[in-house]
Amino acid sequence: MRLTAIDIGTNTILMLIADFSPDGRVAVLRDEHVIARLGKGVDENRAITPETIERTLGFLSSYRELSDQLHAEKIVACGTSALRDAKNGREFIRSVEERLGFEVTVLNGDEEAELTYLGAVSEFLRPGGHQYFGVLDIGGGSTELVFGAGKAVERKQSLDVGSVRLTERILKTSPPSSLAMNQALTEIRDQVASLSSLPSHTRLIGVAGTLTTLAAMDLQLSDYDSTRVSGHELTVAAIQEIFNHLRIRSVEEILGYPQVLPGRADVLLAGILILLEVLKRLNADRITVSDRGLRYGIAMREFGRMSGQASAG
Repeated sequence: MRLTAIDIGTNTILMLIADFSPDGRVAVLRDEHVIARLGKGVDENRAITPETIERTLGFLSSYRELSDQLHAEKIVACGTSALRDAKNGREFIRSVEERLGFEVTVLNGDEEAELTYLGAVSEFLRPGGHQYFGVLDIGGGSTELVFGAGKAVERKQSLDVGSVRLTERILKTSPPSSLAMNQALTEIRDQVASLSSLPSHTRLIGVAGTLTTLAAMDLQLSDYDSTRVSGHELTVAAIQEIFNHLRIRSVEEILGYPQVLPGRADVLLAGILILLEVLKRLNADRITVSDRGLRYGIAMREFGRMSGQASAG
């Protein structure tokens, strides 16, 4: 069964095209991402601008073409924080359906957390034994923490702070002033105050662009390599060292790093700041990076549904 899963995030749009064997094993055909910045201005205006809608539709159109070329049986697309918050989110969804011919489902916070968890842990699950995971997803509009055993989610927490939102609210200059940094830290610490130390025997996994960019920088990759990024362990010391380098640099200078994509440079500092404060609050000294996440969870859930329907038929 060949499926296409699209994750329409606040900052990035990601697409997975994969074959699923009857036992649920995944063979990846294409794994694409583009920084579309759908959430640009949503925090302030509660609306997606017409220009952003058109730009995003262009990216989604190219994804549709690639999916058709590879003969995927179905496209499953889901939106997250930006589409939940934007008052014209329905308008965007109608545009996708009318012009591109597939539906977009807006996930609520619980669904997003559960599917992100499922996608992230899928590459680390081992047969037998008890495995406990915590999955951290630093998005553009919010940050999610999900804890579970194996594939089963046990509890989750959502923090109302993300890399795009924090940048647009506070870290507006490049490099940011000391006053702005202190304001950002206060904002993040207010949000993470509800977190407690990481439960014992729990493996902490981080997904999304902040983490994968940091892993690529720590590995000094000239070209992104998901096979090396996924499973890479980042220590707090390594993260802090990268942060110290970036803290005093402009967006243009940050773009000089080959691992930093356009559209990521201006929000990377905010993402790292969130990551460091979460790790400190969890009393964690390291985090394992996963190149997977929501799009994998979306595809896995859809495979389960279609397999069930086929069996019932």
